[in-house]
Amino acid sequence: MLATGLFKEMVALGINDTWLAMILINAAFNLAFAIWIMHNFFAGVPREVDEAAQLDGAGKWSVLFRVQLPLVWPGIVTAIVYTFVASWNEFAASLVILSTDANQPLSVALTKFVGQYDAAWQYVFGVSIVAIVPVVILFMLIERRLVGGLTAGSVK
Repeated sequence: MLATGLFKEMVALGINDTWLAMILINAAFNLAFAIWIMHNFFAGVPREVDEAAQLDGAGKWSVLFRVQLPLVWPGIVTAIVYTFVASWNEFAASLVILSTDANQPLSVALTKFVGQYDAAWQYVFGVSIVAIVPVVILFMLIERRLVGGLTAGSVK
C-alpha cells in the first residue's frame, strides 16, 4: 500500500526514477526518528545552563550554537549514523521508485545477481563488500562520539 502511494505521488510530481525522489522519501521516513532522538538529548540539557549563558549576555542563537549543540553532540552523531545507515540500506522504496539500472542503489542491484536457477556468488560478494565500505568508514570516523551518544543517559 505504501509503495503504491509513493509511486503515484512521485509520478504526479514528475520526479519518478530520480535521486530527488529518493532523497525526499528518505528524509520523510527518517526525519521523525532523528527528531525523536534529538528531542531526548535536548531535553537532557539543564535549563540552568541556558539561563546562565543568557545572564552572561549570550543571545538565543549564541546559546544554541555555543552551549547546547556542544552538549548534545553525541546525540547529533547518533542521529546521523542511524539516518545514514537507514538511507544507505533502503531497499523497498528504491525498488519501486527507481526503475533504471543506472539510478538503482547497490542494495537493489545486488538482487540482480541471484536468479531462480543460478546465482553469481562472486558478484554478490563483490557488490556486498563495496556496499559496506562507506558504512565501515563512517563508523571508524565517528566511533568515539557514537559510543558516547548511545550510552548517554544510562547513568544518573
